[in-house]
Order: sequence, then structure tokens, then C-alpha cells
Amino acid sequence: MRLRAHNAEAGFGLIELLISMTMLNVGILALIAAFQSGAFALQRASKQSTAAAIADIQLERYRGYAYCGIIFSAADVGAVDSTYTGDAAYGTLLTPVNDTTCMGVTAPADSKPSLTITGPDSQPYRVDVYIVADSAITTARQLKRVTVVVRDGRTTSKVYARVASTFDQATGS
Repeated sequence: MRLRAHNAEAGFGLIELLISMTMLNVGILALIAAFQSGAFALQRASKQSTAAAIADIQLERYRGYAYCGIIFSAADVGAVDSTYTGDAAYGTLLTPVNDTTCMGVTAPADSKPSLTITGPDSQPYRVDVYIVADSAITTARQLKRVTVVVRDGRTTSKVYARVASTFDQATGS
């Protein structure tokens, strides 16, 4: 009788082994997917923090200019591509031609509306700077809003950082 019960269970060890291997495989694949997702999130966070630092550095450059130095040359604005000019959310760009408060002033040599740089992580970033007249707060004084947009240098539709600051003519900053 004992021999008969043992024969009735023949083959169950193999089935149990296959089921446990399948469950183990599903668990391992879930862990691999979690690690891959985490690595992707870390890579994206790294690019966003690098882009934010680049945007802050660029905006600090404009904080160092006098109020009338916060402009672009008309030639530089005319030379930018459709990625820059297609972003109509930033309004009409100020150039020496249409900034009536600063007639005759030339744009600083390093004030460019769009440039591509290599970040400290050796990745390309595109930096677009928009300078527009801003009268949202008050119409009594002339204001300029500088917006720095940092995009992926390879895929310019990916925006990693956007920083803006308003400059007041009355205070000179």
C-alpha cells in the first residue's frame, strides 16, 4: 500500500519545480523592470538638475547687465531657428530697434538669444533666452521679463528647465 501511494505522486516533484521556477522568473523580471525604471528616473533627474543650474547661471549673467544692456541685436534674433521663434508664448522679443527706452544701446557681445552648450555631464543642452517687455505688474514703469529655457540639445522638444525674472528700469535691475 505504501508503494502504491508513492507511485500516485510520481511526477509531482517535476511539476512543482516548474511552477516554482516560473514564479521565481516572474519575480526576477519584476525586479529588473524596477531597476530599469529607477535608472531612467535618475538619469532624467540628473539632466533636469543640470539644466536648472545652467538656466540659473544664464539668468545671473543678465542680472549683471545694466537695464539697457538687457537686449539682443536684431541680427542675432533674425538668425535663430524655428524652434526658438516657434515658441510664441514669450511675446515680441526686445531688440535695440523696438526698445524705445534704450535707443542707441548695443547688445552685449555675449547676449545671444539661442546657443548650444555642453553641460558638466558632457551632454548637449540648448539654451534659449527670451527678453520681452512686461507690463503685467504696472504700466507706470518699463519692465523687462527674461525667460531662460533649457532644452535637450539633441531633441529640442524636450524642455528640462524654465526660469524667468523681471527687471525694472526704475531700479536698474
